[in-house]
Amino acid sequence: MTMPDRVEMRGIDKRYDASQVLHGVDFSASQGEIHALVGENGAGKSTLMRILAGVVRHDAGSIALDGELVDPGTPQAARRLGIRAVHQELSLVPHLNVAENLLLGALPTRPRGIVDWPAAHREAEGMLTGLDFGGIDVRTRVDRLGISQRQMVEIAKAVRGQPRVLILDEPSAVLSSAELERLFLVLRAIREAGGTVLYVSHRLDEVFHIADRITVLKDGSIVGTVSPHDVDQPGLIRMMVGRPLSEVYPARTTSVGEVALELDRLTGPGFRDVTLSLARGEVVGVFGLVGSGRTELARAIFGATRATGGSMRLNGSTYAPRSPADALRAGIAMLAEDRAREGLVLPGSVVDNLTLPSFPRLRRHGLLSRSRQRRVADTEVETLDIRPRGLDRPVRRMSGGNQQKVVFGKWLLHGASVQILDEPTRGVDIATKVQIYRVIGGLADEGRGVLLISSELPEILGMSDRILVMRDGVLAGELPRAQATEERLLAIAAGVVAGVAA
Repeated sequence: MTMPDRVEMRGIDKRYDASQVLHGVDFSASQGEIHALVGENGAGKSTLMRILAGVVRHDAGSIALDGELVDPGTPQAARRLGIRAVHQELSLVPHLNVAENLLLGALPTRPRGIVDWPAAHREAEGMLTGLDFGGIDVRTRVDRLGISQRQMVEIAKAVRGQPRVLILDEPSAVLSSAELERLFLVLRAIREAGGTVLYVSHRLDEVFHIADRITVLKDGSIVGTVSPHDVDQPGLIRMMVGRPLSEVYPARTTSVGEVALELDRLTGPGFRDVTLSLARGEVVGVFGLVGSGRTELARAIFGATRATGGSMRLNGSTYAPRSPADALRAGIAMLAEDRAREGLVLPGSVVDNLTLPSFPRLRRHGLLSRSRQRRVADTEVETLDIRPRGLDRPVRRMSGGNQQKVVFGKWLLHGASVQILDEPTRGVDIATKVQIYRVIGGLADEGRGVLLISSELPEILGMSDRILVMRDGVLAGELPRAQATEERLLAIAAGVVAGVAA
């Protein structure tokens, strides 16, 4: 007798206002399977998974688990059905510590209901070490953790109790390669135990590495389901975007101008003695493993944290920002790694988020000109192909990739002479990456200096004129683009070989 599918979704429709997001989607996944979902931003992947996780209600269609019709109408109902999800925007309680988050609602107690904290800490530590996610102090408040550590806590919380269905939406975007391998071991163990993993990702190399089957969505409809043995990456990309992508990284003729930004032995929280320069018309890549200090360095340049030693010069003048507002006034903008916490006002509209840093120049007689605001925002929506194109749509109701485009567009509009881009293509599909790479190349061609921080080695190699490697808070090496390879950069980042200054 044939076993029913673990997950069967039939005729799923979903509409937001005038926008039809899902069109009669039929999707199924088997017991003991890792099933990947891929597609361009706005294809409907996250919406489909949020419906299954009970976060969003579908307008039409049915859902069955192991052949039984179910209604995961709320996250609580979905959890009772054995469905757990890790969404792109994490759901941890920031002011509680790691143990409290992991055991929320199930903290061990002593008589009279008093929390047994030693037992809670032991149980939380066991959850993390059992997944090889050690190194996280369970007594630490979540808002004091790095984003990759928060992701690991969220995953540990989701896999507690062996879920029937585990949904992971872009889980690897903030994980190092070592952390990703540990995650893959966890997912394979869940599969071997009979669980079903639904894995949403834009990183096609890891999809081919981990998935048993791959389903492609485009414009709210299923294009097809394939085995990774029956299709290659170019073929999958054609399914996703409807056309081949011949050139991912734009060809550029570097025309380096005067030095825009100089750091001399800059020291601050998480980094020390960093000396570097960035010229106009130049893209300088910064690579490093998680914890290398690259984001901390960027935050100090942008004034989000205070440097404790060394000095900076911007366009030949002393530069010592006391806040991001100082940096913006001086002509430095930063696209932050964590878009939800630091890059967006999620309840706000597309038009307001796009133009927020540009309000001073959009004023007329001291008041914000709504007509000018909408006009410049509409240009960025068109340039970056932000979907759907309603300027008044709250950004919280957009896909993660389109939210990233809004953050990117915000800083393009500001027109800063130095752009710091921290993981600019995180959670973005391949077609949108190509779009963003062309914009980055255009910034350099306009004479702006770009500091590109990325965990993706192909991105660093494909876009940078020079590459800096950070390790343990210090600048460990510098290579010109022509001398850089993935192996060499990883070796420098891991401390296997010394860097070579250009």
